[in-house]
Amino acid sequence: MRDFDREAIPVDGKKYDYEFDRIVRRYMMRAFEPFLPSGPALELGCHSGESTGVLAERYPRLTVVDASPMMVAAASTALRTDVRFVTATFESVELPEQYDAIFLINSLEHVDDPVLVLSRARCWLSERGRLFVLVPNANAPSRQIAVKMGLLPFNQGVTEPERANGHRRTYTFDTLERDIRAARLTILYRGGIIFKALANYQMDQALQAGIITPEYIEGCYQLGAQYPELCASIYAICGR
Repeated sequence: MRDFDREAIPVDGKKYDYEFDRIVRRYMMRAFEPFLPSGPALELGCHSGESTGVLAERYPRLTVVDASPMMVAAASTALRTDVRFVTATFESVELPEQYDAIFLINSLEHVDDPVLVLSRARCWLSERGRLFVLVPNANAPSRQIAVKMGLLPFNQGVTEPERANGHRRTYTFDTLERDIRAARLTILYRGGIIFKALANYQMDQALQAGIITPEYIEGCYQLGAQYPELCASIYAICGR
């Protein structure tokens, strides 16, 4: 039996959410904006509400599902009260309505059966709905460098701290698209968010030291649009 509260706690002195993660979320919404439908929205997985807060600015009718009671309490305390929170696993939750936008942001790599979760998300999508899936990229240069340094056995490997935080896999475009197709979803668009050669903690240190500027990050975003397979995160926008 998984302890979802324990999985939400960072291990080995590492942070769960870096300043760079907040930057990625901002650029994520910029990439998603042309495809975002109006109407009710569903977020599957919230941690302490970082992405939830971004989505709540866009969607006044937002439902959030997370399996960790501790994280639901943290997110609901931090955010406005009209966001509806449900404490349940994605595999067991019963949702009585359909949604025009569903978001799996850094969540799919955590679940035991991604095809089952994607299939359930398909059932919750309205006919005009869009499913937005974003995951860390196994082929990000920072990760490939870690393999060359001997810190990871292979690009798709899961480190012990990642495993302790509930990671079950690390996606590439081909494995992400395989699971999406197996769930009978249609991939409408795919892309990547921010070319990334440094680990998140290194990005934060460089930002704090002024080595990396907002202009540099913007350049990395533009380069990532050209080379999505080398981005920090990869995403797919799907329909029924």
